[in-house]
Amino acid sequence: MKVVHIVGARPNFMKVAPVLNALKARKGIVQTLVHTGQHYDVNMSGVFFEQLGIPVPDVNLAVGSGSHAKQTAEIMTRLEPVVAEQKPDIVLVYGDVNSTMATALVCAKLGLRVGHVEAGLRSFDRTMPEEINRLVTDQLADLLFTPSEDGDSNLLREGIPSEKIFRVGNVMIDSLVRLLPAARQHHKNDLPERFALVTLHRPANVDDSSTLRGILQCLLEVNQGLAVIFPAHPRTRKRIFDFGLDAGQLRVLDPLPYLGFLGLLCRATLVITDSGGIQEETTYLGVPCLTVRENTERPITVSQGTNVLVGRDPVKLRVELAKVLAGNAKKGSVPPLWDGKAGERVAEVLVR
Repeated sequence: MKVVHIVGARPNFMKVAPVLNALKARKGIVQTLVHTGQHYDVNMSGVFFEQLGIPVPDVNLAVGSGSHAKQTAEIMTRLEPVVAEQKPDIVLVYGDVNSTMATALVCAKLGLRVGHVEAGLRSFDRTMPEEINRLVTDQLADLLFTPSEDGDSNLLREGIPSEKIFRVGNVMIDSLVRLLPAARQHHKNDLPERFALVTLHRPANVDDSSTLRGILQCLLEVNQGLAVIFPAHPRTRKRIFDFGLDAGQLRVLDPLPYLGFLGLLCRATLVITDSGGIQEETTYLGVPCLTVRENTERPITVSQGTNVLVGRDPVKLRVELAKVLAGNAKKGSVPPLWDGKAGERVAEVLVR
């Protein structure tokens, strides 16, 4: 069996590694790794491959940044001859980035089978580009690998036949489980005893000056009694500068490689984020998470995990922060099949 994996952005790398490794252990499978180059700087790409034990990609399309339309079109144009020549038995795509949807479109036109790892997630907010990517990819995919029960329900409601749906668990948690011991060796002696870890990158939070100013003001208040560590996405750092905002005494860092970030995440007193994957990681680790979004495509992190949606309301953010700091953080549990073996279950389905 010939399998082509398509990755393009940093969240994909944590998801592809367990599947690559699980398939490598099975006979008769030839794997090809294609990196679209959607994320291309060393901290957003190269170091991740090294730390996750992913081989150097067989093909790098070097697409780079651009508008959603331009980037998607460029991926499709460069990818088509690659997969047409490879003639794989199945192409695996991961998550919800532009590379995911672009690949599904290309393969559907060429009559190639597609498997979507992390299928079925829905925020029900079509202003999010990722939601469009999820909807399109799931309609075109032949095999849909879901991380949780809500994913199955969403797909069935959208008319996806049940025989295409396989609940395998969360592949990103596989990478976390495998690398957590190594991550704990990072930052052992250079962190405050208690701290808040912050990540922000979504346009709704960082592209509007008043919204970003309000969030930063909350963080500056928190920093008076609890150190705030803020690995800032390049987009976010640029907006802070462009808007003339003050990050004050916040510990603003450059983006971190996976192990370095995970080393912070597992030690954090609480996390404030607008990332999807971090909602899952904090739920697994039992770390309180305040998500600065009105909705989430990972509702199981709210219903079962440690995640609380605070929207973009500074008042609600302050209220939930106070609860955590007073020792009244939301308690959660780890969802079923988030056990470090999801990649093995994907491989088993493919082989079967």
